[in-house]
Amino acid sequence: MEQTVPKMLRKVAAEYSEVAAQMDKNKNGEFEPVTYRELYDLSLNFGAALLSLNVKRGEPVGLISDNRKEWLQADMGIMAIGAVDVPRGCDATISDLEAILSITECRFVIAENSSQVKKILSVKEKLPALTTLISFDALSDEIAEESRRNGVEIHTFDELLKTGRKFRIENKNVVEDELEKGSWDDLACIIFTSGTTGTPKGVQITHGNFLTQLDEIPERIMLNPGDTAVLVLPVWHVFEREVEYVILIQAATLCYSKPIGSILLADITKVNPAILPAVPRVFEAVYDGIQRKMRKTGGIIYAMFNFFVKVAIIHSRMHRKMFNLDVCFTRYYTAAWWIAFLIPWILLWPLKLLGNIIAFKKIRAMLGTNFRAGVAGGGAYPRYLDEFFWAIGVKIVEGYGLTETAPIISVRPIAAPIFGNVGSPIRGVKCRIVDTEDGFVLKRGQFGAIQIKGGTVMKGYYKRPDLTEKVMTVDGWFDTGDLGLLSVHDEIVIKGRKKDTIVLLGGENVEPVPIESKLAESRFIKTAVVVGQDQRYLGALILAEEEEIKAYASENGIQYESYEALLASEEIQKLYDSEINGLVNPRTGFKMFERINKFALITKPFEVGVELSAKQEIMRYRLAEIYKTEINSIFKSE
Repeated sequence: MEQTVPKMLRKVAAEYSEVAAQMDKNKNGEFEPVTYRELYDLSLNFGAALLSLNVKRGEPVGLISDNRKEWLQADMGIMAIGAVDVPRGCDATISDLEAILSITECRFVIAENSSQVKKILSVKEKLPALTTLISFDALSDEIAEESRRNGVEIHTFDELLKTGRKFRIENKNVVEDELEKGSWDDLACIIFTSGTTGTPKGVQITHGNFLTQLDEIPERIMLNPGDTAVLVLPVWHVFEREVEYVILIQAATLCYSKPIGSILLADITKVNPAILPAVPRVFEAVYDGIQRKMRKTGGIIYAMFNFFVKVAIIHSRMHRKMFNLDVCFTRYYTAAWWIAFLIPWILLWPLKLLGNIIAFKKIRAMLGTNFRAGVAGGGAYPRYLDEFFWAIGVKIVEGYGLTETAPIISVRPIAAPIFGNVGSPIRGVKCRIVDTEDGFVLKRGQFGAIQIKGGTVMKGYYKRPDLTEKVMTVDGWFDTGDLGLLSVHDEIVIKGRKKDTIVLLGGENVEPVPIESKLAESRFIKTAVVVGQDQRYLGALILAEEEEIKAYASENGIQYESYEALLASEEIQKLYDSEINGLVNPRTGFKMFERINKFALITKPFEVGVELSAKQEIMRYRLAEIYKTEINSIFKSE
């Protein structure tokens, strides 16, 4: 195994020099390739330019940009000379940038465009260390002048590539020598957490943290040289970043797209990808699109689609039981399942095949002829999505990790996935479950807190040894803050987060995520957030699915003056009451105290940076203030 990420790129570029490493759209919307040889050369040119500007080994360099080909080129260039990137996306607020860049005292900051440059310059007086800005896009004379007035030198990325090329000619092997000095334990980046649980913390990740994962992950997420992967996630987030390294080490091709349905589907048609890494919300959007299209078709076709989906799900459940493809916590009862299910399994098989011919095959065709699997990470993958895609023959393998574990702890293998878990820990990583009260190590199948140890665990929080100490045990295990259990084969099953746990007045502990996932199965519910800390009962904020509600009103002859008035109507309130009670009740596996007593309907879609983090997780701590009035209405005394 190579000792640093740029050394890994050097090795792949030597072996697959003319294979496309990146595919990016030109002005005409057509994908253009950057070969591995070109990617490596561009990275060294940029690293050389940074050396010419006197960037030092170990120095933090800000990298404020969304995913694009230049991001990876800059990232590799920074790491090649031993510097440390401090990444963040374009959705970062001015206060986010001020905090991140002041804590790390960055002298040099790379920004994607004029908008990001302006944000950074607006807080220049609070960033005394800042001396130089580098923009991926061309900048106007006005912005250049504003930068000079603020005492900040400004360059464009293309300009520095030329500078770096000249520097390498005049200073033979200087960049290559710096790259060679890099070692396993060198710091690669400082990633500030997205803030789902409060104030962002700077996670220090080494080259070894990233490379540990590249030992086994290519065995679980298999690619061939030249295979394509469509990328839609923010690369500053560690899940997307490591996924790109997994693709690069296998000499496959990174294809940059957007998580917007029409754009994504068009790009999939063009590049015919082997894998699609995404957060669960992207796969949820695909599912919703399929369901919406079938409902609009209506009639016998919609009825047949629903019938075949139900048959396929039932058949898949029996198949998993019979062939030991469900997660298991005690022992397998294979013989019993074969006796119970053999006849119905055989009888349903022709119907499932018919459903495949009529409907499922067409859905899979939307993903291309080379599609191997989707990779879901960065949040809880709802069971109903898992059931649906498994049943129709679309592989989605769920992974698990945190920023602090760089991030991959485990992932289901594409070749042999087991349903209902996030896979077993990868080589070089150990997992244990401990009691949440006394910390005793628990047996397989017992519920508790998840702790991790191994080569992916971070170096610590930047300048915060106090916070590092809080998450590391005395015997060197990292406390993830997640709750779950281990199967008989050490597969991890996630059951929620300790900080998400709602404690009711009666002392009952409630994990909101399973309830929210269940509620999201309703076509009338876009997102549900369970609330109720220190209350007598649970409530829910329900983000209504506007298109479906209006369609329901039209179908049922409900008159209304405005959308808000429609949601407040007795008919719609009754509809939601029925939907919620039908989904969350003892018959569907929930305890009595887990039922939703009251709800409040909201209309504003959740936004990244407001209610959602960059990886589109709900930032619960913000909701209490943003929706204070609605939450109070749920729990007000009768």
